[in-house]
Amino acid sequence: MKKLTLESKIKDLYQNPVGHDALYKVLMQLGLNEKLITNSLVSNLKLKTIARFTRKQLGDSFFDALLHLVNMEKDVPFVSKGEITKKWWKEAVFYQIYPRSFYDSNHDGVGDLRGIIEKLDYLADLGIDAIWLSPIYDSPNDDNGYDIRDYQQIMKEFGTMEDFDELLEKVHQKGMRLIMDLVVNHTSDEHEWFQKALHDPQSKYCDYYFLKEQDTLPNNWTSFFSGSAWNHYEKEGLWGLHLFSKKQMDLNWDNPHVREDIIAMINWWLDKGVDGFRMDVINYISKEKGLPSGNETIGKMMGYTGIEHYYYGPHLHEYLHEIHKKAFAKHDAFSVGETPGLGMKMAQLVTGEEREELDMIFSFDHLETPGHVRFEDYVYDLNYFRDYMIEWIENYGNNCWMSIFYNNHDNPRMISKISNKKEYHESIAILLAVMQMTLKGTPFIFQGDEMGLVNYPFTSMSQISDVESKGYYEEHIQTQSHEEVFRTILAGTREHTRVLLPWNKKFPNHHQGLHQPINENVFKAYKELISLRKSDIQLIYGDFKVLNKKKNRFTYQRDHYLIDCNLGERPQKAHPVDESYECIFPKEIFSNELQAYEARIYRKKG
Repeated sequence: MKKLTLESKIKDLYQNPVGHDALYKVLMQLGLNEKLITNSLVSNLKLKTIARFTRKQLGDSFFDALLHLVNMEKDVPFVSKGEITKKWWKEAVFYQIYPRSFYDSNHDGVGDLRGIIEKLDYLADLGIDAIWLSPIYDSPNDDNGYDIRDYQQIMKEFGTMEDFDELLEKVHQKGMRLIMDLVVNHTSDEHEWFQKALHDPQSKYCDYYFLKEQDTLPNNWTSFFSGSAWNHYEKEGLWGLHLFSKKQMDLNWDNPHVREDIIAMINWWLDKGVDGFRMDVINYISKEKGLPSGNETIGKMMGYTGIEHYYYGPHLHEYLHEIHKKAFAKHDAFSVGETPGLGMKMAQLVTGEEREELDMIFSFDHLETPGHVRFEDYVYDLNYFRDYMIEWIENYGNNCWMSIFYNNHDNPRMISKISNKKEYHESIAILLAVMQMTLKGTPFIFQGDEMGLVNYPFTSMSQISDVESKGYYEEHIQTQSHEEVFRTILAGTREHTRVLLPWNKKFPNHHQGLHQPINENVFKAYKELISLRKSDIQLIYGDFKVLNKKKNRFTYQRDHYLIDCNLGERPQKAHPVDESYECIFPKEIFSNELQAYEARIYRKKG
């Protein structure tokens, strides 16, 4: 790909995959149309002209930082319009289990592996094909298991390795698969590697992490959990990098011994029979050499200073391909990467099947509407979700494959984002399920989605155990009132999806009194829709055609199916269908109007 300079034009920047996704994200956040920069007048402007006019707002170094970032990518995505390769993970329905809050078999207030074993019949009855298990490894639990102390031991609260072996065996007996969480951007500071690195200057593990011996902060990077991304170890005279909590120390993937040890660990689990991994913040593993300070303007725009030096690092493709070649390909295992910040073009470059890096990614751009962030109290606009899905389905390519999800352990419940009116919650839950099971991509259900769960009405910070929310509170209480900060936390905290599911008998002390009923109508809808998806391969690989995308409307075809969705509160006239179609979901319809948040599925007869 041609190297970009200040003499390059806007259209040249937009043709670069990194430049395209960066500009697209800026436009999206500002609520502006793509045509603003694709029209001939703007697209032919030179970057130096834009730099001159924006110097006061962006500073002198902004475009230097941008050009450095985009020029690291040498490849362009290949977008196939040919036949789709059939894979089990494209046809599967996944179910994410957050073990701590799924099912507590011994009633100690903590979910466990035996609880998951007890609920396997429930999952099989629902129609689940594969389980994604959030971390169960030995951990001091600073970030609910995402700070791993030993990758080859089970957290005692969850059970034993014998329990895990039994779980894996029974999952396979029931015809399901199991994927685990791979957290290898960082380890716990209590991991043996880090302890040896910190206390033995001669240890080979000193280069397993980013440890700097100097008097001042090594750079201006900030942590995702508030504050500086550096810990100071006064006794040892060292600074240590942590992009997340102060107990989650980043690994140095440029060290080949780090990669060897991690790949050996991956193979150890795959040899056990695990079917694949969800890979935590996997696009952060390649940091720019020397860890240069981040551009302050980019930091303000992105929310995190320094992010341009690691969210799409210089060796990302190389390291992903190495993991694939030395671990996943040998076991025919499945990989899905958590890749915050990557847009469609960059996603194509890590998921294109010809590149042999990742099978799929989780893109998060659809979880908040443009101009909004998770820690903000606002109403989510389903029209944006519709447009986002259309854009990706029509342009991602048949050599790439989407994940479709609304919730996970890091986000509040989508139903509550869409409306705080309880009378609509059931309809919204079923609407979301209809789209999830009929759009092109692999559905990932998060535990409780099928129960119709919504956000919890937390009343104090004492009910919040999430390290991210606590950090947010400590940072913002300095300049805002408690009421303002807590209202924002209530809107965006991860705690909502980490409360024990309603079928548990005993809740931990900080969650006492929090309860939601299980909505049987939502469960029945999920079960019926999953069964429908599995009954006809056309709902997986069939053609996709949009029929109506007017305000609060989403009507589309999947081969011989027609799906008609009302995305708002006001009733709307149903899409006209002739006698050759029959309505198969819901079983009965009583008018030619779609009620608030109603969705229907029609199938061509014969």
